[in-house]
Amino acid sequence: MKKKNKFLSIVTALSAAFILSACAENKTVSSGSETAQPIQNGTKETAEGMPESESPGNTLHAEETAGGTLVVYFSATGTTKGAAEKIAAITAADIYEIIPAEPYSGEDLNYNDEKSRASNEMKDPDARPEIGGKTISFEGYSTIYLGYPIWWGDAPRIMSTFAESYDFEGITVIPFCTSGGSGIGESGRHLAEQAGSGNWLTGQRFSGNVSEEELRSWIDGL
Repeated sequence: MKKKNKFLSIVTALSAAFILSACAENKTVSSGSETAQPIQNGTKETAEGMPESESPGNTLHAEETAGGTLVVYFSATGTTKGAAEKIAAITAADIYEIIPAEPYSGEDLNYNDEKSRASNEMKDPDARPEIGGKTISFEGYSTIYLGYPIWWGDAPRIMSTFAESYDFEGITVIPFCTSGGSGIGESGRHLAEQAGSGNWLTGQRFSGNVSEEELRSWIDGL
């Protein structure tokens, strides 16, 4: 009887081991079939088995790939510079100053002297004052705020030099100017024609002491 009981115990143990082994094998197959399913939404699987769109370093967010904003300005007396710096702060933009190769002196800017440098330049539509300093690349920018003072009802000729020196393709250009009384007039349209590319919006004129609140309101309404 003892031998029979011992034999039954061995048979029972072997049966249990076989059942456990079969269960374990089924679990592995099930897991494998799940990972083998095609990844949806057009993503590809990396060597590590992680969808490429979710793998570290490969995820692209809209805010990271969107174009940046640049503020470009010319300011002979510092008035336009103040407005440009406020716009750059509001829009978290980079900023670039157009610096003339030959700086303008007080005498050069004497509007009452018909023979002053600025007067002569503005009387000549083909005048193109040379820009000094470093050039700038527009790569990575989709919006440019372009600032300048108004001289004799138009943008200074050095702005024409700038407009004709760069390719604005794919860029939205937003002109703005500072003036004691004159409006922006046709200056933005003139620069757009000289540039020959880019999406140029209607510009805006501001006083020299324009507030950040006024600029923010203008920017939000664009």
